[in-house]
Amino acid sequence: MSLLTIKGLNKDFGALRVLCDVNFEVKKGSLHSVVGPNGAGKTTLFNTISGFLRPTSGSIIFNGINITNKQPYQIAHLGIRRSFQVLTLFPGLTVLENVRLAIQAINKGNFAFYRKASDMQNIIEQSIKVLGQIGLLNKKDSKAGELSHGEQRLLDIGVAMAGEGILLLLDEPTSGLVYNEIYMMGNLIKSLTPRHTVILIEHRIDMVLSISDIITVLDSGNVIAQGPPIVIQNNEEVSKAYLGLR
Repeated sequence: MSLLTIKGLNKDFGALRVLCDVNFEVKKGSLHSVVGPNGAGKTTLFNTISGFLRPTSGSIIFNGINITNKQPYQIAHLGIRRSFQVLTLFPGLTVLENVRLAIQAINKGNFAFYRKASDMQNIIEQSIKVLGQIGLLNKKDSKAGELSHGEQRLLDIGVAMAGEGILLLLDEPTSGLVYNEIYMMGNLIKSLTPRHTVILIEHRIDMVLSISDIITVLDSGNVIAQGPPIVIQNNEEVSKAYLGLR
């Protein structure tokens, strides 16, 4: 069953076409990676899915709803969450508060400005559950700015998971991590499915090949290959464009 369907997606910046007739589907409960060289259009793709950019043409259908022209906050409320290449945490707030605010933002009571945080027991319980899943429960009272870079990356995913997001868009979550942190991050991302559907942008092709169900390869805005890891690994066009295996 397809959770996300992208049809004929194009995105132009003036005379430059960054996405060229992109078509693919993402199955519910899968880990679907998007790879390609720098400038391939990966982040632009994420920005169109999450509503930060309007496509020039084409359509994006999520869970049976056309979200092509919806605003980012509307898309987030439908269940699409994302992380960014640059961390977007509140460094002066605690780890728990960062996740709690993300859950509050998509909660029906998010405009109850004078409500005490201590009264939001259900939201606090959801936040603690998320921190347990990403392995940061023991750091819940630490300031986000005091965490290591690897821990901040984990927290960034926790923020994206807030409120039981249906589809998680993870943009280069291993950026700046050392080897053991990359290994832990790969295990975490794989563990998110099938509870969440994940679309992953990642440059570390060894990790992508080991954890993905399906891989879509972009080159200069075009989809040049798509399929399970073994198919992508043995694709001649992909090798020439990106992997450098031959």
